Amino acid sequence: MSPHLLAAESASDNRPLIITLFAVFVLATLGITIWAGRQTKDANDFYAGGRQFSGFQNGLAISGDYMSAASFLGIAGAIALSGYDGFLYSIGFLVAWLVALLLVAEPLRNSGRYTMGDVLAYRMRQRPVRTAAGVSTIVVSIFYLLAQMAGAGVLVSLLLGITSEAGKILIVVLVGVVMMLYVTIGGMKGTTWVQMVKAVLLIAGTLLITFLVLLKFNFNISDLLGEAAKNSGIGESFLEPGLKYGLNATTKLDFISLGIALVLGTAGLPHILIRFYTVPTAQAARKSVNWAIGIIGVFYLMTIALGFGAAALLDHDAIIASNKSGNTAAPLLAEEIGGGADSTGGAILLAVISAVAFATILAVVAGLTLASSSSFAHDLYANVIRKGKATQKEEISAARWATVGIGTVAVVLGVFARDLNVAGLVALAFAVAASANLPTILYSLFWKRFTTQGALWSIYGGLISSVFLVLFSPVVSGKETSMFPDVDFHWFPLENPGLISIPLGFLLGWLGTLVSKEQPDKDKYAELEVRSLTGHGAH
Repeated sequence: MSPHLLAAESASDNRPLIITLFAVFVLATLGITIWAGRQTKDANDFYAGGRQFSGFQNGLAISGDYMSAASFLGIAGAIALSGYDGFLYSIGFLVAWLVALLLVAEPLRNSGRYTMGDVLAYRMRQRPVRTAAGVSTIVVSIFYLLAQMAGAGVLVSLLLGITSEAGKILIVVLVGVVMMLYVTIGGMKGTTWVQMVKAVLLIAGTLLITFLVLLKFNFNISDLLGEAAKNSGIGESFLEPGLKYGLNATTKLDFISLGIALVLGTAGLPHILIRFYTVPTAQAARKSVNWAIGIIGVFYLMTIALGFGAAALLDHDAIIASNKSGNTAAPLLAEEIGGGADSTGGAILLAVISAVAFATILAVVAGLTLASSSSFAHDLYANVIRKGKATQKEEISAARWATVGIGTVAVVLGVFARDLNVAGLVALAFAVAASANLPTILYSLFWKRFTTQGALWSIYGGLISSVFLVLFSPVVSGKETSMFPDVDFHWFPLENPGLISIPLGFLLGWLGTLVSKEQPDKDKYAELEVRSLTGHGAH
């Protein structure tokens, strides 16, 4: 019998417990959201939580926002199936925070108000750059949302024993509905509190699995890695570089592309960027990033136990049979170390860890939806469509309607992406963010000559090139693990477009500025420079 069916059978014996745990979490977080929603009085509360969160609280919330289904489910699966090469995701996701800390967090907090568009519009023509920033934010958020939807579908199907495709689609729809409720009711305050609770739960759940896995090997990591290599069926090469990215020249280039996207992507992710506006000062923004690096670093160290533990204790074919991309490796490992598929302990641990993973998905989904709906309402609706004449009430109403629209798109696309590895999907979002958003933010903050045309070329060029290359890559067609496995129209060989689209985003920003006849406003840049570096005049 396949492990998916074993897990489902074991779960069915304890289904009341599983449903209770899920219901308790969803109801508790909805309670927090409703409580926070009652305190949301104006746009400042809805977009930035009233800027009332401390550095530690925001660091915890950033961790909750960042440690997504990709971190918990996707990386564990990638390590379980690809060994050392899977662990490269953990390293890339963590190192990326240095770029955010050193180049973006403090200047962005000082320069903007609610969104990335605020920073760009400060010294450029408002309407075109806000339109570009809004479009880019929504596209990146939808890519990231795909991963969370895929994770949710896999997770709940495993727990409730749902094997029909219609059942899995229904789960993705239900997650979308809950996500829309979180954002429309609670805004940034509700979302931040949910993310803080989720970060604590995720660290606690991961610590528990790590402890139990290491206990099984008498806290000898060498034994754990040795057993993982032996159980993988390919021996020592499982622990060495190259199993996934060293097969040929194309896979080596794919690794470089992935690495660039992971390291540069974080500083351009919209749902991370808006978190810098929820603290009262730039110093608090810097402190929150320091806290986030510490919390996230501890978590990614524990992915060694999650991924290699799954490889050591579970059958390799069993992991693939449960989910082609390995997304269920962590829940199946929890069940195994709890006592096995037919034990009460295994079912309880499976239920607890899956509830934590589900909490992870809901919190991240809420943050992403808030980022994209905020950008639509603040950048596109208030400043482009209404030309700055919208009232705060109209702006918040537009954000709530945008939440429904963006949530619906994410649900529809999530249905098609449910069999893809969630870590790989998130890496695509990182590539799009690093191609379209990061060049524009850095040029705007640090290059005096940068013009509106440079910003538009950079955003649209990076965005179109990265999305275009993804559409014609093996992620969408041509492989068993593709979004559409039965057709093949791919011609771009790499699974991540970062190697091409990120340099192109920077190049187009530079080129667009050089050929532009527009004269940059040097006084505005001087104001922005003082404000971004000192905080003088910041909101």
